[in-house]
Amino acid sequence: MLVDSRARARLRSPSLSDNPTATPIARRKTYELVADRLLGLIAARSLQPGDAIPAERELVESYQVGRSSVREALRMLESRGLIEARGNGSFAVSAFGNPLAEALALLLSVDEADARELFEVRRILEGETAALAAARREPEHLRRMALAIEEMERGLEDEKIYIAADLSFHLTIAEASGNRLASHLMHAIRGQVQEALGTAFLVPGGPERSLGQHREILEAIEARRPDEARWVMHEHIQRVEHEIHRLAARRR
Repeated sequence: MLVDSRARARLRSPSLSDNPTATPIARRKTYELVADRLLGLIAARSLQPGDAIPAERELVESYQVGRSSVREALRMLESRGLIEARGNGSFAVSAFGNPLAEALALLLSVDEADARELFEVRRILEGETAALAAARREPEHLRRMALAIEEMERGLEDEKIYIAADLSFHLTIAEASGNRLASHLMHAIRGQVQEALGTAFLVPGGPERSLGQHREILEAIEARRPDEARWVMHEHIQRVEHEIHRLAARRR
């Protein structure tokens, strides 16, 4: 089926031809415009993970485009992991992932970032999420943070229990900040944070010191003292970084 100019106009973004500073851009192919329409539905959560993508015939009729354009658009979205085949030519929205995790893991694997930079990011990110959490936390967040501290105390003799609880404490604070992007960022670096926690656990007396600082952080968040929560979090992360560096220096 040939797509006439009116069909393209219905799919294309608003024209900027009336803007004297606008510069010409390459014409987009019809399948890219169809893919953008479907991506918009996914981004707006009109289509949720697991929801079926409208059938090929329905898309052809709705967008007044050819079958080849619809099929190519679906292949494009599938290759990006945004939709997944369900058989018989049907597709559904894929589960929302966190592409930041893979990107950051790749950067670290090729030495584009080191431990020092990780701790700098943690101070920036976690200091502010702690402050936001002090203003926005809900009772459930406080309960989970307190439970994590109890698990850390129980895990002083068990590295796996301790590290899992420590990580849970920090991720809960990010969630309590009420900033979804900050929470996604914390989950993106959770693998690197977990590795750092494993090293910190080996520092003599380190786990006990961290446990005490976690209690101070929770107290500040519970009392809704943002500045104090930020400061204690900075102190905690900086102490852990210095102890890890000293441990590494002794091993060398």
